[in-house]
Amino acid sequence: MIVADQVADVRRAIRDARYRNLPIGCVPTMGALHAGHASLIEAARCECRFVVVTIFVNPTQFGPQEDFTRYPRPLENDLALCRQAGVDLVFVPSLESLYPTDFGTFVEIEPLSRVLEGAFRPGHFRGVATIVLKLLNIVQPDVAYFGRKDFQQQLVVRKMCREFDLPVEIRTCPTVREPDGLALSSRNRFLEGADRQNALVLSQALFLAERRLKAGEHDVRAVCAQMTQHMESAGAAVDYAAVADPETLIELAAPIPDMIALVAAHVGPTRLIDNLPIALEHRP
Repeated sequence: MIVADQVADVRRAIRDARYRNLPIGCVPTMGALHAGHASLIEAARCECRFVVVTIFVNPTQFGPQEDFTRYPRPLENDLALCRQAGVDLVFVPSLESLYPTDFGTFVEIEPLSRVLEGAFRPGHFRGVATIVLKLLNIVQPDVAYFGRKDFQQQLVVRKMCREFDLPVEIRTCPTVREPDGLALSSRNRFLEGADRQNALVLSQALFLAERRLKAGEHDVRAVCAQMTQHMESAGAAVDYAAVADPETLIELAAPIPDMIALVAAHVGPTRLIDNLPIALEHRP
């Protein structure tokens, strides 16, 4: 496994892979890798013969009061997971190599960047789109793999690639959950004591919404209110509980055949997000 921290070294390895006609898959991450990331790597391994993982905690997607300095960075553990998973190249760039002191170019993806996560984290998707564009330009993969847990993020990335005509296919892989339903996240390691149990209210709220809507509930706003109430019952500070169109993220008042339920809440000091696709068998 190649571990590179310089753009030139990555491009050299990519040129060699291209010379050998190896399809290239890329898994962009912020590190603190877990089984969810491993599932993305496995998907890339199944479809591509040269797999790249990028590890970079991107400062431009964090707000001033968020957890950038606290975000976990267990690099040796991450590299061990990559070796075990059969990764060919890990790109671990320095901050200076991606954001030199005179850096001033950013990407805005409208209107997806302004709703839900974007409304509660202004500038977040500006940072996400910018760093993903940079990484895709450096690695130039055939396919890039993202997790469905960050549902809005993968929509933003898809729109960016489509509108900038990037020659990369975006693959969205299923959310991986703990046996009790908690979606895997690098931030889960911050959950201490009762917060770990209380964090289950996010997935519980999503499955509650699924049950209600599949049972024939037509008042989506009432379902969202129930989701909020359920999370608040465990002391979670709810940012949003929504049921939306899965392509536009426009929030719904009435059900449609395919929907996405999304939640974000603080459990203790830790902010968590989760989502669940909901497909109705019959048109409401």
